[in-house]
Amino acid sequence: MGVSRRQFVGTVGAAVAQTCLYQGSAHAAQSAPKHYDLVVVGIGSGGFGAALAGARQGLSVLCLEKAGAIGGNAVRSGVTMWEPGVGGTGFPFQIYKRLKATENAVAVYSFGRHVWWVGWEGFPGGEHVVDPVRRYVDTLRRHRSRDTKVNHAFRKEHWHGVVFEPDCYERVLRAMLAEIGRVTLVTDATFDVVEAGDGRIAGLQLTNGERITAGAYVDGTGGGALCKACGCEMMYGQEARDVFDEPSAPAESNDRINGVTLIFRITPTEEARVEPLPEGVPETCWWGRFPAMSAVQYPNGDYNCNMLPTMTGEDFARMGYPAAYAECERRVRAFWRHVQTGWPEFQRCRIAWIAPALGVRETTRVRGEYVLTEHDLGAGLSGQQHPDVITIADHAVDRHGAGGGGGEMGEPYGVPYRCLIPKDFRNLLIACRGASFSSLAASSCRLSRTMMQLGQAAGTAAALARGASVDLPQVPADRLRAVLREQRVELDWPRSAALDAYLRRE
Repeated sequence: MGVSRRQFVGTVGAAVAQTCLYQGSAHAAQSAPKHYDLVVVGIGSGGFGAALAGARQGLSVLCLEKAGAIGGNAVRSGVTMWEPGVGGTGFPFQIYKRLKATENAVAVYSFGRHVWWVGWEGFPGGEHVVDPVRRYVDTLRRHRSRDTKVNHAFRKEHWHGVVFEPDCYERVLRAMLAEIGRVTLVTDATFDVVEAGDGRIAGLQLTNGERITAGAYVDGTGGGALCKACGCEMMYGQEARDVFDEPSAPAESNDRINGVTLIFRITPTEEARVEPLPEGVPETCWWGRFPAMSAVQYPNGDYNCNMLPTMTGEDFARMGYPAAYAECERRVRAFWRHVQTGWPEFQRCRIAWIAPALGVRETTRVRGEYVLTEHDLGAGLSGQQHPDVITIADHAVDRHGAGGGGGEMGEPYGVPYRCLIPKDFRNLLIACRGASFSSLAASSCRLSRTMMQLGQAAGTAAALARGASVDLPQVPADRLRAVLREQRVELDWPRSAALDAYLRRE
């Protein structure tokens, strides 16, 4: 097999390996490569799902995470909530039940105030408050019925989500991986060189000096960094209407992507005052106009505050990450001043934390064996003809300032396994927001629980492929779906009575 050595071109900081099961040696590069059944790069929602699924089914798994914490956007970016939606019945439910064992670690939320029904004078956006009456099963639907209109009453009755403490969440993820005994977790490190050719990855050189090989690889990096380094075909920006024949796509392709967010946390205080602005930050909105704020209440009474969005995707891409983060932090400070002066109740709150990472909704995506498009979203499960659906979703097309699309789903739609298979690759899968979706489809199919279910399918497929001695694209769809159902992954709508009963046993 001809093997080419591809250098990863993404920015990688100085890395020192921190491991759960071993410490990297300074002489690792000279020793024989370590071999694993499965290597997962990027331990966000999708990567975690892949690693846990593979390990639970007997695979030896190496997890690589370039940050110091695992959990991705849900931890470092402060996206500490799961929005309402079908399909979060596998690993997410298990995480939720573990979080419940810790006081104030997790709660279900419902709508509080919202500009839709109280006006701008009542609240600067949308409020979600802890609702002790609601249960996890109440968070597992967003879509309307085909003949139902999504109005304020529908939102209040049916739209509930999960909010959790990021540190507690990260500890639960680590514990779930560690308790199996077959997972090696390496943080503050990633890959540096990819050895790939003839549709396979032959090995990786890591930033800690080690060289490793594996039977299968999963890219959970968000933007498909591993796939990109392998030379996979990538997609970026909004595709023209004629590319996938999507009615809501623009006439011409462009580089517009979903906006980014810098989330901050506020905590109640006794003293009422307006926090001073840092030097050089004006009170006016120099980038256009102040956006709305999504404020989600934590179990301890703090609020997670999300400007929708903080920056357009185009500005984010143009500025580059460090400059974009610095600019977003300036915007957060100006926005918070706007909130405190416009809604005096917030003068009894202080910023307690600003996320150390931006919440990035969209970058590059991989062209896979199948591309999920607006047609799949509109057809729903009843109209799709895919034999290999491995998760379902029902979030609206939501582009956060990028334009195009819109409207709620009339029923859930399915995501095929082929969306996880990069074209012409045999031992590589992708399980993250960078999977094979059109830009429109990605704006719906990008939420954390959906990504975790993609990962659960990817790790399960890797185990089935190893057991049957076949390449990843040859994993039988019916067998994969059967095993996922055994793991209580939701693949059908309406939900079965057995699965519903299981979900009600919190």
